[in-house]
Amino acid sequence: MKHFPKLRYGAAYYDEYMPCERLEKDVEMMRAAGINTVRIAESTWSTLEPQPGVFDFTHIDRALCAMEKAGIDVIVGTPTYAIPAWLAARHPDVLAMTQQGRGLYGHRQNMDITHPAYRYYGERVIRKLLEHVKDAPCVIGYQLDNETKHYGTAGESVQRQFVAHLKRRFNGSLEAMNKAFGLDYWSNRIDAWEDFPDVRGSINASLTGAFARFQRELVTEFLQWQADIVNEYRREDQFITHNFDYDWRGYSFGVQPDVDHFAACAPLDFAGVDIYHPSQDHLTGAEIAFGGDMSRSLKKDNFLVLETEAQGFPQWLPYPGQLRLQAFSHLASGANGVMYWHWHSIHNSYETYWKGLLSQDFAPNPTYQEACTIGADFARLSDKLIDLKVENRVAILVSNEALTGVKAFPMGDGVAYNDVVRGVYDALYRQNIGCDFIGPESTNLADYDLLIAPALYCAEDGLLQRLKSYVADGGHLLATFKFGFSDEETKVRAALQPAGLSEVFGASYSQFTLPGGVPLEGELPGISGAKAAGWMELLTPCGAQVLASYAHPFWGSYAALTRNAYGRGAAWYLGCYLPEGEAMEAVALAAAKDAGIAPPPLHFPLIARGGRNRAGKAVRYLFNYSGLRRSLHWFGGPATELVGGKPIAPEEEISLPPWGLAILEEA
Repeated sequence: MKHFPKLRYGAAYYDEYMPCERLEKDVEMMRAAGINTVRIAESTWSTLEPQPGVFDFTHIDRALCAMEKAGIDVIVGTPTYAIPAWLAARHPDVLAMTQQGRGLYGHRQNMDITHPAYRYYGERVIRKLLEHVKDAPCVIGYQLDNETKHYGTAGESVQRQFVAHLKRRFNGSLEAMNKAFGLDYWSNRIDAWEDFPDVRGSINASLTGAFARFQRELVTEFLQWQADIVNEYRREDQFITHNFDYDWRGYSFGVQPDVDHFAACAPLDFAGVDIYHPSQDHLTGAEIAFGGDMSRSLKKDNFLVLETEAQGFPQWLPYPGQLRLQAFSHLASGANGVMYWHWHSIHNSYETYWKGLLSQDFAPNPTYQEACTIGADFARLSDKLIDLKVENRVAILVSNEALTGVKAFPMGDGVAYNDVVRGVYDALYRQNIGCDFIGPESTNLADYDLLIAPALYCAEDGLLQRLKSYVADGGHLLATFKFGFSDEETKVRAALQPAGLSEVFGASYSQFTLPGGVPLEGELPGISGAKAAGWMELLTPCGAQVLASYAHPFWGSYAALTRNAYGRGAAWYLGCYLPEGEAMEAVALAAAKDAGIAPPPLHFPLIARGGRNRAGKAVRYLFNYSGLRRSLHWFGGPATELVGGKPIAPEEEISLPPWGLAILEEA
């Protein structure tokens, strides 16, 4: 992680939005809070270029001069995710044509990111901005765009590009494409490239899945395009990043459907992320941990939290102590800094009721005052906490193709792919079992003792063979229902399921159903009485040990959970969705212990996370995600509690206040 001599602590700042002159006072309050970095510019193209070719750098210059004088560093964002009105007026077709038709001007992220006019004007504003700011000493790096996605763009131009893409992919053979996608069904067969229909009307999951993959590739290409431009201007001491975001359920939830993060992060010096989460009594830290673990896994390196909430939505106003708990929770995942969206509240327009560190009166408030304590501790402990290296023995395999495939053929009870992923992840988190994430292209499977493949519906033969070899060579695999049911083209494998790996799992099935609350019975704690939901496969063991079965008068002869020794390893298979957290925790914990992984003797709401710092010393964060005081016995060696400086002996009792934390560095 170049360019990070200290932990970053900051906020997004928009002088353009201020209803009154605030800059000098804001900088004074930032310094008092220990803020050392701000983000600017990515949201204000129309202010920067009010008319085509007419540029006004007033607000950029004001911010840079003030921050430079105050010793505050600046990350400049390319202002391309919200287009100016004049661009939509000149080129109405810049607004994306989606499944719902042509978008209307007003919202951000409403454009076709491939449109030539958008690219022309976008490149011009990027170049003008970078020419202006690149030599400013306070500018330490650049953020490409903002939470980039493909925005559902599917107009004529995009579809022509998609057809050209398929021609290349299938070497011009329509016969090969028709066979791969199964397009004979309902006369969907295509026998001339010029007859290719509008994909938006397709009912073929293979074709729509290929189009969704193509749309994700548009995002990867778009970020590379921006990075290539920025690379022409940036100094050697300036970095490039991007703020990825996640599937949204009113907060950051799961794998982003519209971006292949593993591919899109290639041109970045390090990954950036935006993480938002419930607060008050609903604060669990799971979303912070999930987003951090995913971000760290993208480049197997430290990352930067470019956006997270200070106050946020009215229902997210943090209880006393929660802002500190949240900030250090980001660091515990390997973040090298935390930045808030945003510094100040906005007095009109869409985000009026999204509050920053400051509220509408710009006065110090309890959230700001707590932020001051975080800034002071970040500065004081930076050398101890920066560049935390996190190493885990467990990885979750996630797949955009599987997500798209499961969406095409929904399960019952509204269960979606990300529900399955988060069910597995949250079970590990609550049991204090750390994990990384890997994608389908990963070749480092052997780095992990346990791999978990939740709802891996679409998987190429090569991936299945790598997983088979992984188990044979001594690895442990936990797969759930929907595993490998179709190939990478969402074409169902015409074989006994799980196709190609039934001998690895020592079990197979040919039938499945929607369970409607069928209970399970088994010996694992928390399994008996748990009810299957969403999906249920009727597993027939063939050598596997049955760990749970269905407590049902007609399905009782079938297994729900199996374990099978294969080669030097073992493979577990869970045939149904377990929405009750205790049952999924039991499965995850048993599989982890089977792989030789022993988590610390804690359970949520007490969370332990950590790694090794620059000095090679183990750093352990202990978090209390509850409104009650909690105690634990220290399970490590002699250590120092870094916030208070107190020495801690093995087995010593540590008391954590409500929403409190301790940071221990072992000797």
